[in-house]
Amino acid sequence: MSYLRRVVDRELDELVPALPAIALEGAKGVGKTETALQRAATVHRLDDPAQRAIAEAAPERLLEGDRPVLLDEWQRVPPLWDGVRRAVDGGAAPGAFLLTGSASPAQPPPHSGAARVVTVRMRPLSLAERGLAGPTVSLRALLAGGRPDVQGKTHVALADYTREIVGSGFPGLRHLSGRPLRAQLDGYLRRIVDTDFEEMGREVRRPQLLRRWMAAYAAATATSASYETIRGAATPGEADKPAKTTTIPYRDVLERLWIVDPVPAWMPTRNPITRLTRSPKHHLVDPALAARLLGAGEEALLSGDDAGPPVPRDGTLLGHLFESLVTLSVRVYAQAAEAGVGHLRTAGGQQEVDLIVERDDRKVVAVEVKLSGSIADRDVRHLLWLRDRLGEDLLDAIIVTTGPQAYRRPDGVAVVPASLLGP
Repeated sequence: MSYLRRVVDRELDELVPALPAIALEGAKGVGKTETALQRAATVHRLDDPAQRAIAEAAPERLLEGDRPVLLDEWQRVPPLWDGVRRAVDGGAAPGAFLLTGSASPAQPPPHSGAARVVTVRMRPLSLAERGLAGPTVSLRALLAGGRPDVQGKTHVALADYTREIVGSGFPGLRHLSGRPLRAQLDGYLRRIVDTDFEEMGREVRRPQLLRRWMAAYAAATATSASYETIRGAATPGEADKPAKTTTIPYRDVLERLWIVDPVPAWMPTRNPITRLTRSPKHHLVDPALAARLLGAGEEALLSGDDAGPPVPRDGTLLGHLFESLVTLSVRVYAQAAEAGVGHLRTAGGQQEVDLIVERDDRKVVAVEVKLSGSIADRDVRHLLWLRDRLGEDLLDAIIVTTGPQAYRRPDGVAVVPASLLGP
């Protein structure tokens, strides 16, 4: 099969010719190795026991060869990181090293690699990369300001987005559906519990409790529910709740595996907005994992059925998983545009904006996500409230929908079908 270029390839096109060492980081299955292989001249796979044995005995040998040298799953031999760092300090040429890692090592290297190894995050396929439709609205253009023209039509509908939610953005699973897909997702989740935690130096004494905590986190998708709420939901109806000392490491290890992928709270610096919450918004790296943890298939989601542990949420489970799908895509596009992503919520939830995409100069594009094909005035009230607060620092405001057409409302808010938004 031919390689499908990713949005991150545009970043690598700029970075690899200019920098001596690039580390691609992200959860297992997002496509890091395949992307790195397009550029590597020498490949060392550290998940191969034979190559790992060589690396552990003489790590300097793996830094030799035609450049770029790819160290795949480098975290299995942490001394390689310091070897690359020393090679960079010694004058390694641009494009010398590529590293891929599916986890932060259980014992991180003593030196961070700052100013030597530049890290680039990879996530599962965004909607634009899945080829549902040709995007007509560019997030980069919206971030440039000037409120560009917004137009385009799509035949992608609610059922298609639901299929994408459960179908996964892991490239290696895109050809699967039905029972084979479910079996692969189950195996992915089982490996996290049975293998990955141990490799991260954390023994799981009660695997079922970890699995239930992950399901409770999945039920909290696209909410800012407290970790106490999630902990309680993992064991509903039981008086003997798991201790914080048990569940906090769950979150920490899952973040180091890039499975838990929360959106941080946005805190403006130039336009203070009072009473903002600091809680992150919960997301798993792929909404398909959340749907599988909750046992929610396409038909159940489209029927509005609830599933999983009892975590309070506004709206349907499908609505929250759709927001997670859009969030995944926006984060991919924002990274390509050198922008960060947060969310805004005031205390009590009186005002809330799903995603705030922020440039380096602190100017922002505000994004709301609605599981709807049509938009009413009440759907944009939070965006208009934020415009009043930020003034010129709000570059644009958009609402991402499941509808058929992109356009601008008379109040200036852009309405964009999810499949038409791209990098």
